[in-house]
Amino acid sequence: MKEKLFLVLANLFWAGNYVVGKAVITETGPFWLTLIRWCAAFIILVPVSYWLERPRYWDVMKQYWLPLVASGALGIIGYNLLLYGALAYTSSMNAAIVNSLNPAIIVVLSYMLLRERLSTVNIIGFLLSLIGVLFILTDGHIGHIFQTNYNRGDLMMLAAGVVWALYSIISKKLPVPPITATACSVFFSLIILWPFAMLYPFPSDQLSAAGFAGITYICLFPSVLSFLFWNVSVQKVGPSHAGVYLNLIAVFTALITFLLGGTLSVSQLAGGAFVLFGVYLATKAKSKQTDITG
Repeated sequence: MKEKLFLVLANLFWAGNYVVGKAVITETGPFWLTLIRWCAAFIILVPVSYWLERPRYWDVMKQYWLPLVASGALGIIGYNLLLYGALAYTSSMNAAIVNSLNPAIIVVLSYMLLRERLSTVNIIGFLLSLIGVLFILTDGHIGHIFQTNYNRGDLMMLAAGVVWALYSIISKKLPVPPITATACSVFFSLIILWPFAMLYPFPSDQLSAAGFAGITYICLFPSVLSFLFWNVSVQKVGPSHAGVYLNLIAVFTALITFLLGGTLSVSQLAGGAFVLFGVYLATKAKSKQTDITG
């Protein structure tokens, strides 16, 4: 099933975004990386969407401008600013593990907003995932949950998870072809972002070769290909089922980190195990129901 391959590739490219983004933000900052990323992506998305889907952009944006604006504000602006902002304070591995809670958040919000069924197993899985995230937030000292100064980056990733879940739910309900929907969402998000460019001067006088290569990767793979693969798959299998594959971001990030000579802490491994097992329980039964209820 091609949707499964698309979801695997989308999350592989997003995992690279964590590692590469961690290095690139030192030269660009979160705002400019987000703006550059989606300006480049928009230039590619428009001809691709026209070639594959033949949309009437004006009619689409006129009829569905509100959900498209919300989609852009959440999935393009909100999630990316929170992600890149988080990477300034936490490791790419921590960010990826906390991000693994996203599928469980999608299931819970789908229940709250779409009234999709939620079983006891789903609830237990969500709670286990939450314990895993708390284990990471407290660096393994979960008993200090109420007296710990949490890492700002990890908390920002929790907020990013809620934003991404809302974006996924809107994408599922938007009756617009996926590539066109992504292009239109990016268009509205750029309209919102550009006025702020005057308030945030570019932080670096000169971009290094490594920084340029990193931006090129981010503009093409996690921006264009991942979003296209994700939106095509979400409209086919639903946000809850697609959300299961978000677990792969932590797995791929760990592999990339290891291959680049990085190390993983005990709290990261233990917390990550709780998160992944909890998400498995939170989404296993739910993904079967999604095929029935649509």
